[in-house]
Amino acid sequence: MKKNILVLGATSDMAKSFCKESATRGHNIVLAGRDVSNLKALHEDLEIRSSSKIYSAPFDILHTDLHSDFYANLPIKIDLVVCFIGYLEASSSCEKNYHVAKKVFDVNFSCIVSILDIIANDFEKKKDGIIVALSSTAGDRGRASRYHYASAKAALNTYLSGLRNRLFVSNVRVITIKPGYCDTKMIDGMNLPSFLTSDPQDVTNTIFNAINFNRDVSYVYKIWKWIMLIIKIIPEGIFKRLKIN
Repeated sequence: MKKNILVLGATSDMAKSFCKESATRGHNIVLAGRDVSNLKALHEDLEIRSSSKIYSAPFDILHTDLHSDFYANLPIKIDLVVCFIGYLEASSSCEKNYHVAKKVFDVNFSCIVSILDIIANDFEKKKDGIIVALSSTAGDRGRASRYHYASAKAALNTYLSGLRNRLFVSNVRVITIKPGYCDTKMIDGMNLPSFLTSDPQDVTNTIFNAINFNRDVSYVYKIWKWIMLIIKIIPEGIFKRLKIN
């Protein structure tokens, strides 16, 4: 069934893969993001690839005062939103500068809540819609290297769980996607095991499978579900002594 999709953070590597697949499948897409030049290039590329209707809308997640007007002025009515927005900084940087930490919290959690609450309220009135948000396996337990980022993702996971509980009676679905390591610009320079590192197409496939098979929470690589289960059950007295990235 053809859908009208709003893609938040459309110029990220994972989002581009999802947009290309969505256009190929015939869905109409509104591309939303900060980088206007990259947004334009993606828009033109998608129009060449398909006969779908493609729109662009400048959007900055940090400008929460503009979120209501942004959503109200979209060129088409949306029935599926996918939020790819995220921002990674090492905790060593956050510890030295609270403004860095605040940006991590705002981009990964509080400002996402702002736009998703607006969309959720609209979907609730219509008694229809799907909200998909990209979270992270990092949110399953805090670790020393990126605990600021992890705490924001943990908050996002809890928010999405509560939103899912609230909207279930209104026939609105809320889906949490946990990619783990993904081969994108966000992890450039990290020495990561290839068998734990997905690619943007894997994320795209996971999103569509979660939508089609009515899943609430999906790990892109299933092994991450078991890795994080083990990490979560380690007693705190032992865990605090471990060096886990």
